[in-house]
Amino acid sequence: MDISLAAEPIFKIDGFLLTNSLFASLILSLFLLFFVLIFASRKLEKIPKGRSLQNIVETFLEMFYRLFESITGELTSKIFPLAMTFFIFILFSNWLGLLPGFGSIGIWEEAEEGKILKPLLRGPTADINTTLGLALISVITIQYLGLKNLGSHYLKKFFNFGNPIKTFVGLLELLSEFSKIISFAFRLFGNIFAGEVLLTVMAFLIPFIVPMPFIGLELFVGLIQAFVFTMLTLVFIRVATSHEV
Repeated sequence: MDISLAAEPIFKIDGFLLTNSLFASLILSLFLLFFVLIFASRKLEKIPKGRSLQNIVETFLEMFYRLFESITGELTSKIFPLAMTFFIFILFSNWLGLLPGFGSIGIWEEAEEGKILKPLLRGPTADINTTLGLALISVITIQYLGLKNLGSHYLKKFFNFGNPIKTFVGLLELLSEFSKIISFAFRLFGNIFAGEVLLTVMAFLIPFIVPMPFIGLELFVGLIQAFVFTMLTLVFIRVATSHEV
């Protein structure tokens, strides 16, 4: 059993290093894109009935739209696509690492300690690079919307040199914005990576029956982490666009 904190490189493409987590991210992105294209190509009904795919998707989206609207109000129509993309991508990224073959199918390579298995697939959010990228998108969006909605007034909470106390508070505010990147990235990465390690250890020690309850737990954790990341993004956007200096 070999557990690697960093994503393992699979091969290089014209100097570009492709890791197993990035490979899994590309597969997931293509799958989601394929689903969207298939759904968009269907003839949609104005008022869907029954348990059709359109009705299920619209019910799901409407439920989340109303939830997001209770937080971000009139901004919901603008940020809903991004927020929903966050939730769906992170949710399936969290669950992807639980599928058979992730971490167990790979290439055997010679190392100093003997032969080790280099997995071809790894859950995207079990890689700090993926969660860091998601965190940067979230925080940059928060700053952009805050600046767009409040203009230069938004910058005053960071740079207010008229008063020593306000200057110090502004520096703390600036530091807190940078800390959001670390918080977003490591919270998601830590929970998902720890869960996959737990499943790997349990499957190695006592295979088959014992790991099943832990798989159910990780499915729940994956859902909660996707929800938390999305909701925190919305809350921070709300604060940034309605902040009183």
